[in-house]
Amino acid sequence: MRKKQILTIRTLHVQFQSSTIENSTNIHWHSCPVKKDDRQKLLDQKGCVIWITGLSGSGKSTVACALSRILHQRGKLTYVLDGDNVRHGLNKNLGFKAEDRAENIRRVGEVAKLFADAGVICLASLISPYRRDRDACRALLPKGDFIEVFMDVPLHICEARDPKGLYKLARAGQIKGFTGIDDPYEAPINSEIVLKHGEPRASPTEMAEKVAVYLEDKGYLRA
Repeated sequence: MRKKQILTIRTLHVQFQSSTIENSTNIHWHSCPVKKDDRQKLLDQKGCVIWITGLSGSGKSTVACALSRILHQRGKLTYVLDGDNVRHGLNKNLGFKAEDRAENIRRVGEVAKLFADAGVICLASLISPYRRDRDACRALLPKGDFIEVFMDVPLHICEARDPKGLYKLARAGQIKGFTGIDDPYEAPINSEIVLKHGEPRASPTEMAEKVAVYLEDKGYLRA
């Protein structure tokens, strides 16, 4: 009997090999029988991440919410991860130093990945100024499931809008490390979608429709 118990314990040890990922030790990936394909069939859509990047005041959140509304009206399940909103909870312990910005994007990227795995169309709306951080989020997802949308709006337009009054504070020296003023914004090089200020059909709803058309064409609005 004791030999049988030892054999069982050894078998379990083989089945559940522990992993170490950075500071997490002795962890195991637990697989479940319901897979991503099953969830997508249930929702009649394909999970993906729409990553909307651009300067403060470029209209990221407005377009994200407009797109969410359009897709909701078509019976599609979405969730918006807004850059300011996530700092009210998940990322409230992070500031705006370079390392904190990187961690902010990393966390949002991991959460967005979970939404996509659930079959949800996740709309992440963040300045996300550094290419390396956006590329790291892209690498988390299967090829094609990370769709980068660049809000190509010039700094002077964003500053003229200044909906939160942040550019004024940055120019007065009351905010340090503000993207576009004294901290760089690295524009995407090969984003899937570019929404450019000043082009015809450039209202937030029209821009959102362009993204919806892309999703339709790529097959994300059906399972």
